[in-house]
Amino acid sequence: MLHLLDTNIIIALFANEPDVRVKIAELDDVAVPNVVLGELYFGARRSGKIEQNVARVDEFALSSRILSADKDTASLYGIVKARLLSSGRPIPENDIWIGTLALQLGAKLVTRDDHFRHIDSLVTVAW
Repeated sequence: MLHLLDTNIIIALFANEPDVRVKIAELDDVAVPNVVLGELYFGARRSGKIEQNVARVDEFALSSRILSADKDTASLYGIVKARLLSSGRPIPENDIWIGTLALQLGAKLVTRDDHFRHIDSLVTVAW
């Protein structure tokens, strides 16, 4: 089964958390949403070591399978965001895109963010 990695999992990987490294190595099919990559670049640009951190994200991106949203993702995004707002449970915008991509692909989302539980039918794994 495909597992998509959320930003906080990749940050844990960058921090050399041993459990995260082992668990990722055990997965057969792993990918990263392009939105997550954007969040990583944003964080690198706001850090005290911009060049070093951008290079780290560049290296990670080159060695990772990056998946992007398409028309079908955008259509599903509209449904998910409308449901979240009507239920009074909005979540961060980027996380709606990340969750929607996971839903579209039938993937499990590996994350430490509890608010993804508000997206109906999304399967998450907490590390």
